[in-house]
Amino acid sequence: MTVLTAESVVDGRDPRTPVLARNGRLLCYVLAPSSRIGDHLDTEIWLADIEAAGASRRATGDTATESRPRWSADSATLFFLSDRAHRGTPQVHRLTVADATVTALTSWRAGIIDHLPLADPHLVALLAEDEPTERDTRRTRDRDDAIVVGEREPRARVRLLDLRTGRITTPAVFGDRHVVELRQRPDGGPLAVLTQASADSDYGPRTSRLHLFDAATGIAEDLGPVEVDARALTWWPAEDGWHLGYLALTPPLLQAGTAVFDLALGSRVRRNRTAGLPMCPTELCQTDAAPLVVFADGLHTAVARLDPAGPTILSRRPGRLDDLTTTSTGAVVAALTGTRYQPTNVYVGPPTGPLRRLTDTRPELHGIALGTQQPLAYSAADGLDLAGLFVLPVGRTASEGPFPLVTIVHGGPYERHADRCQLFWFPSAQWLAAAGYAVFLPNPRGGQGHGHEFAASVAGRVGQEEWTDIQTGIDLLIAQGIADPHRLGIAGWSHGGFMSAWAIGQTGRFRAALVGAGVTDWGMLAAVGENGQFEAALGGSTGWSGVGPHPHDAVSPISFACRIRTPVLILHGAEDSNVPVGQAVYLHRALRHFDVEHEFVIYPREGHSIRERAHQLDVMHRTRAWFDRWLRP
Repeated sequence: MTVLTAESVVDGRDPRTPVLARNGRLLCYVLAPSSRIGDHLDTEIWLADIEAAGASRRATGDTATESRPRWSADSATLFFLSDRAHRGTPQVHRLTVADATVTALTSWRAGIIDHLPLADPHLVALLAEDEPTERDTRRTRDRDDAIVVGEREPRARVRLLDLRTGRITTPAVFGDRHVVELRQRPDGGPLAVLTQASADSDYGPRTSRLHLFDAATGIAEDLGPVEVDARALTWWPAEDGWHLGYLALTPPLLQAGTAVFDLALGSRVRRNRTAGLPMCPTELCQTDAAPLVVFADGLHTAVARLDPAGPTILSRRPGRLDDLTTTSTGAVVAALTGTRYQPTNVYVGPPTGPLRRLTDTRPELHGIALGTQQPLAYSAADGLDLAGLFVLPVGRTASEGPFPLVTIVHGGPYERHADRCQLFWFPSAQWLAAAGYAVFLPNPRGGQGHGHEFAASVAGRVGQEEWTDIQTGIDLLIAQGIADPHRLGIAGWSHGGFMSAWAIGQTGRFRAALVGAGVTDWGMLAAVGENGQFEAALGGSTGWSGVGPHPHDAVSPISFACRIRTPVLILHGAEDSNVPVGQAVYLHRALRHFDVEHEFVIYPREGHSIRERAHQLDVMHRTRAWFDRWLRP
């Protein structure tokens, strides 16, 4: 039997962004290493013939970061981004499938952010910032580079690449707005364009507007403002004309409750098409007819067709299903998915299922024994139906308990634990199960999979009912003889890190905790995090909301640091802009002040997720060592 090692987890390669050609025969995907060595993530474009089992081949040969594959309308050409010429500056390249020839199409000095081959075979729409001017170059050389907020902020603009001449033009449309997404009407008509007032991730998503743009005439039409954090533009025809849909946050909240919105272009009537559903839409996928919708459905995932009367469920699949892609007719789909005991791969088949696995990118994990994973359904203290997962130590059965138990709380909070293979570089169930731990993966209120109201219930109340939800699940596992009440640990990353820090300020029942990239003060996070208004909605207030105490003080772990006696492992990326490292420093200083046993680790060059191989290995080894130190008999 193969032994699970940290190296076997971080040294793998994972498929990303599968894209089906319109002809339904060819599929491309990006193959990316699970971790990075050096300054750049070297990825590859792969092609697969879905009618020939196992017939996959690497389509590109250079060492580069390659991404965003897009098929031409005739399925004969694949366009993609690659920085092979100048690392860190992606350009559009073209792969001719017939002879496997790759040609660079752009040399835009600012690099290309995104691209969209149009129905006109001679045009590709680009998203790119302005090229630096001679004055910009001189200022950089002379170090006259003071940043004046609000001035010369980068903006992505729509540009058109003429494949016959190689010329790039920039239509004078949308003013100084930042363009975030393009989608052409399936019949080759106008482009739907989503813009924001700024590229700033705190302010921009609250200023979204929709436009129509005719690439042939250069004429644009403003369709008005749309809901916060709009994305996934999708067209479809109906009896009353063309409709334009997108995903966005359900008003008026800013932190949760994604919905599918439907704008009828003839009447300009906009509707929420998923209101009241006990599921949460995560993806919207365009076809030539009715679009497909992916729903988080408890521990599982559903695929539906958006019919005039509402979503029609076509199939359900255990665990997650991500990056759905389809042929123009919608008869064949591909997506990233897996099973409880198999990692994510590309699967293909009809939207009604079943899907068959097309790739096998992690053969090194074959034969590795994993802990038995089971769903756990239970009721919250107030009677709300809840679900989660628990994983037993490798080779053990529930009757052999009780075991030391580590509870791993998911991030978000608008995320979820799905019934998939729980093996990652961050605190994960199978990594701990291989060391003899039982693991609880709760899905408390605030997360995906149970509809808008379930998700929105934590606004301004983080750490309240969701914490009670988690405790109830732990108590159930103790009552069932699976968890040892004297050897309990808790861990999490991001919002899961917040919950871990919150838990140890509320109770002394945990003997060890891991706080990864966690929130400790909601007011400070609203002030300096990149998603400030999102965090203010969760915490309930900001520091500028008048003289305190503020509502966010009552739900911030730092307010309860004086109660903490649990040993804490704090892990954080030095360059984290989502949850800045100051959140970890604050907790560290409080624990030092109160003389609480803890270890504080900062990973240089890392953001909210840890990417470098050596750092991922350190997280994995340090996680096990910390719980071994405190939870072993």
